[in-house]
Amino acid sequence: MLAAGPQFRTHVIADDLRGGYQVVAADLNRDGKPDLIALASGMTELVWFENPGWERHVLASGLKAPINLAATDLDGDGIPEIILGSDFAMDPRKSAGTVFVLKCAGDPRAPWSIKEIDRLPATHRLRWANIDGKGKVAVDAPLAGAAAVPPDYRAAVPLVYYRAGSWKRELIADSLEGVLHGIYINDFDGDGRDEVLTASFVGIHLFKLGPDGKWGRTKLAKGSPEPWPRCGASEIAVGHLGERRFLCSIEPWHGNEVVVYFETAGKWIRRVIDNSMVDGHALLVADLDGDGRDEIVAGYRGQGKSVNVYRAADTTGTTWTRAPLDAGGMGAASCAVADLNGDGKPDLACIDDHQLKWYENVRGSE
Repeated sequence: MLAAGPQFRTHVIADDLRGGYQVVAADLNRDGKPDLIALASGMTELVWFENPGWERHVLASGLKAPINLAATDLDGDGIPEIILGSDFAMDPRKSAGTVFVLKCAGDPRAPWSIKEIDRLPATHRLRWANIDGKGKVAVDAPLAGAAAVPPDYRAAVPLVYYRAGSWKRELIADSLEGVLHGIYINDFDGDGRDEVLTASFVGIHLFKLGPDGKWGRTKLAKGSPEPWPRCGASEIAVGHLGERRFLCSIEPWHGNEVVVYFETAGKWIRRVIDNSMVDGHALLVADLDGDGRDEIVAGYRGQGKSVNVYRAADTTGTTWTRAPLDAGGMGAASCAVADLNGDGKPDLACIDDHQLKWYENVRGSE
């Protein structure tokens, strides 16, 4: 019999956002507690909420259509630097794709300094990665190529990175096509350096920087077998059931399916574990109940909006159960995992068009 899974208590942190799109957990004031950055594309301000009272502060203002960010401490002062994408539109021809770097100017509760480093049309996903052991770089994955036309987006899409300091745009690849919606940073081969996984119309791919300084590309899975533009994958994450690794995806783009892949004889075998989502968008994996097996958290924004937690019965990954985290109450565009109250258990935070919620992990509590 499958033991009881994780249990959560819901806390509303904000309910007045406009176009909430991404939540990021990061300690912004060096107090050892993860704070929450709430990016909302319909707001001109980028705001963060200070743990534990969730007081709101403004990181930057005067923004237009911010779309994604990533935070990491580059200079070792305990306060992260932030790379931010803005000026986004679903039509790449109308999207300037401005990329900024934000740095604390002294007081993290006061507005941070902001510097423009690039303009790459349709900049959409930003992540930090250690690709070569020489410090972290910022990976930038535009939604589509600059000349792509909706809804087919038939054009090559660039995948690039910026090295801190010079902030010069460098190319990883321009071999993907259509919509490139999801990226995931992971030391996939265990060599101590990160690889970049992508989810796009042409499937799930792995990009690795070789010792010769050239990037290699490996196709891991085709994704949804439906015809273009309902093909491929929308999100990607890597999890483990004990020592057994799996890939997790939402398919197709903004799709209805939660999909897991297990490697067998060198091939990643596709298995749909849910096909009931409408406009699927949020995806992460984490061991929420401490049993050594990662759960999948997936949210959708369409009719019947919900966030669900998927739990494998055992390490084979043959059977998965689904439990609602917030059925009808959260049309999640993004979720993050962090121990927000310092009790040693991973909590969840999710954001949708107008609200930010903290789901407190109360597993084992009375």
